[in-house]
Amino acid sequence: MNMADSERLESAMSQLGLKNVVDAENADVIVLNSCVVRQSAEDRVVGNLTRLAPLKVDKPDRIFALMGCMVGPKTHELHKAFPHVDVFMRPQEFDPLIDLISERKNIDKEGCLSILEAKPAVSTYVPIIHGCDKFCTFCIIPYRRGREKSRSPEELVKEAEMLVQRGVKEITLLGQNVDSYGHDLEGDIELGFLFKEIAAVEGLKRIRFLTSHPNDMSENIIGSIASLEKVCEHINLPVQAGSDSVLYNMRRGYTRDQYLDKIDQIRRLVPNVSLSTDVIVGFCGESDEDFNETLDIIKSVRFDKVHAAVYSNRPGTIAARKFDNDVPDDVKKDRFITLETVQKQISAEINEGYMNSIQEVLVESVDNRKAKGRSRNDKIVHFEGSQNLIGEIVQVKISKTGPWSLQGNIVSKAKLLLTVES
Repeated sequence: MNMADSERLESAMSQLGLKNVVDAENADVIVLNSCVVRQSAEDRVVGNLTRLAPLKVDKPDRIFALMGCMVGPKTHELHKAFPHVDVFMRPQEFDPLIDLISERKNIDKEGCLSILEAKPAVSTYVPIIHGCDKFCTFCIIPYRRGREKSRSPEELVKEAEMLVQRGVKEITLLGQNVDSYGHDLEGDIELGFLFKEIAAVEGLKRIRFLTSHPNDMSENIIGSIASLEKVCEHINLPVQAGSDSVLYNMRRGYTRDQYLDKIDQIRRLVPNVSLSTDVIVGFCGESDEDFNETLDIIKSVRFDKVHAAVYSNRPGTIAARKFDNDVPDDVKKDRFITLETVQKQISAEINEGYMNSIQEVLVESVDNRKAKGRSRNDKIVHFEGSQNLIGEIVQVKISKTGPWSLQGNIVSKAKLLLTVES
């Protein structure tokens, strides 16, 4: 989501006449987009703000801006701690910086900005719903990004059309809880409906989406993935923990068995689906038995990929107020390594199954004739190719596999006839 916000702001500043520079020392405008989902992330933000402060002394008219989840509704403490920062912007609040730049450069911003659209590329992100209503005990996001608010289908289709006109081939629909899209809009609008609307955009080749919540992954959404050619067969469904007691303390709203039932439903309706998940290791009160239950889910479901994180206490969350962060750091580290080791072996075994198969790969980049793209199942594929293949879908026969990626050789360009299901 932060990457999507950065791309939109970059696009807006480009329309105002600004250009990217490599070094902060040469910049007229410096924007730091902050993530505070973990304490280590917030510490890095503070470190960067401190390190960059002398640049304001060297050039007082240089504009500093801090955006993202570190900026809450009240900014007094931030102003006090970082007086060299000119603008503080909450997530998706771009206007304060755009206004300041326009004023300094004497630009009519309305004449330049028709829409804060994503930066054009082969594949890009489009936020469809902001905020989150779940209030999981470990998460700071609802307090920083606010409650859920969906964008209208009409606005999203228009943005998708504009992006395609600028060369985008694949769109990833984003939300802190993407499956809850539309619940706050009038009419029978939900994610499956939006899939169909965006799939109708001519020239768009693929649709992906992140991130799902097990409670909101409905049969209709799953059915849309199965029936719509443009929607890729890859789902990220965070489990976070395999123990019912830990899930309860996290306030996830489902049990272990309910999660596994959802996995079974997905695989029944989308047999060729690839699955990834998120796991928090060492949450408050997690026992060895609790961790072993998480490890058991990893082994039994056999996810293609697992995004694991060690729990860190976040001031302002329910967990920080209610629970003791009582799992020792060395235990957290050992559990994390154990989980990563198990998952690496699983990923390697799954990817071995792609040996000698032919994969449809959307070419995203080429560097010194080394091309890279992703399959429909979100597998990174490397192969030899030329620059003119960027943005094309090619058929690649897999000749080598590993836990993190596949390698192969081009067989031919894919000839796809994409249709929209009624």
